[in-house]
Amino acid sequence: MKDDLFSVAGTVTLVSGGSRGIGLALAKGFVERGSEVVITGRNEQTLTQAAADISSDTRSVRPLVCDVSLPEQITQLVETVVADYGRIDTLLNVAGVNKRQRVETYSVEDFDFILDINLKGAFLLAQQVGRQMIEQESGSQINIDSLNTYAPLKGVLPYAMSKGGLSIMTRGMAAEWGQHGVRVNGLAPGFILTDLTRKLWSDPTIHEWGMRNTPLGRLGEVEDLVGTAIFLASPASAFLTGQIIYVDGGMTAGINWPIDL
Repeated sequence: MKDDLFSVAGTVTLVSGGSRGIGLALAKGFVERGSEVVITGRNEQTLTQAAADISSDTRSVRPLVCDVSLPEQITQLVETVVADYGRIDTLLNVAGVNKRQRVETYSVEDFDFILDINLKGAFLLAQQVGRQMIEQESGSQINIDSLNTYAPLKGVLPYAMSKGGLSIMTRGMAAEWGQHGVRVNGLAPGFILTDLTRKLWSDPTIHEWGMRNTPLGRLGEVEDLVGTAIFLASPASAFLTGQIIYVDGGMTAGINWPIDL
């Protein structure tokens, strides 16, 4: 018996930051489950290759260049997707950047670079897509949150600030748009292995710390996030909005201290 409760087949999904890492894995997960997927990124060559890599025999992924720090490119992106597909059912707001350094060493340019993409860009994209979703009276927006909104890590304060703002944005948009049939939720990954983080987690000290503080006893893979994203986009979560779901192997369940029980 076919059950459409968790189905995203036939929907239109827009993924910002979809050319690598978490965004690419989520885009692939939606493609494999029958969604029409558009991915965005700043680098045309990388984006085009990513789209080719995750396209299936029956579903061709559409790459559209968009730097979310540039409002005019967001406007062009949303207008193109709506013109070509007629609607946007799911927005995966993934695009994000980070720089690891001490608080006192960040320049104004560093701060603006991080906040312009992670917070301002996420807001403007959600806003533009939200207008379309309000008009069609349905839609699901999924913002990629962070463990930093549970407890900020040292050395990434502007990033943590941007994600803290994103959490409030998620709840605020959910409160305003619910009456229009638009749901907004956050997905907060734990420590996830990606091409950008594998070098960091290859350090034995960092790796041991991650293992000790994750109850499930392993680091996450990007594929671990797909199920939650599908759930948030599907009818299965029809009465869920304004929530931040931590997919973190249990790290936020408690503080692990160094005693044997």
